[in-house]
Amino acid sequence: MADWLNAVLLGLIEGLTEFIPVSSTGHLLLAKQALGLTDPSWDTFIVLIQLGAILAVVALYFHRLWQVLVRLPSDPAARRFALSVLIAFLPAVVVGLALHDFIKKVLFESPALICWSLILGGIVLIVLDRWKHTPRHHDAMNLPLKTSLGVGIFQCLAMIPGVSRSGATIFGGVVMGADKRVATEFSFFLAIPTMVAAFALDAWESRHAMTADKAGLIAVGFVVAFLSGLVVVRVLLDFVSKRGLSPFGWWRIAVGVVGLVLLRMA
Repeated sequence: MADWLNAVLLGLIEGLTEFIPVSSTGHLLLAKQALGLTDPSWDTFIVLIQLGAILAVVALYFHRLWQVLVRLPSDPAARRFALSVLIAFLPAVVVGLALHDFIKKVLFESPALICWSLILGGIVLIVLDRWKHTPRHHDAMNLPLKTSLGVGIFQCLAMIPGVSRSGATIFGGVVMGADKRVATEFSFFLAIPTMVAAFALDAWESRHAMTADKAGLIAVGFVVAFLSGLVVVRVLLDFVSKRGLSPFGWWRIAVGVVGLVLLRMA
């Protein structure tokens, strides 16, 4: 396909999968392999367009986030929420910086690992959905700090492509006592600093490789990811509340199995 069509397709995959627990990175890397996109610049493209999906969260939660920002000097609750997101964010900073080269050069280049991660993560989501527990936390903006830290530690599992950042944080939130809807919403908030940091790091490292034609492709993917991300964020909380996480688990297993079969055939 033409490069701009590849950019549209990858942007659509990013926006549709970034916030659901199916691993957007895993889907994007498998799609890149299937489309034959061997140029290393596409790896950078995949990371950079994730900011488009993150801006969808910022747009939809702008009023609440703005209220937190303006009340930071005077409102203890606002400062506590900001601190909880910061605490959850820090483990990914430490692990991401320490293992960045290994993640990009080794883990990102293993489609079999991605497929197995999808399958195992799918099984975990199905088991989690059937686990009977009584949630203790019902407000994503008022989680205990130790719960936020636990969610942040779980997020580090998403350094393995195919695990899913949203899946790891939702799982961590539920295990730490949050309602599924609350865990999903906190995952949205945590995505903002996490993905902005990933974007900034990759943008800086790739600054000399960015050409005008690549910038145009990134812009296309960025816009498509933003628009499709808006749709997903609008409907995801209600979907999780009504249907749970099992549908995403079965989808992960199906994609992982199909991927392994295609790799075997290749």
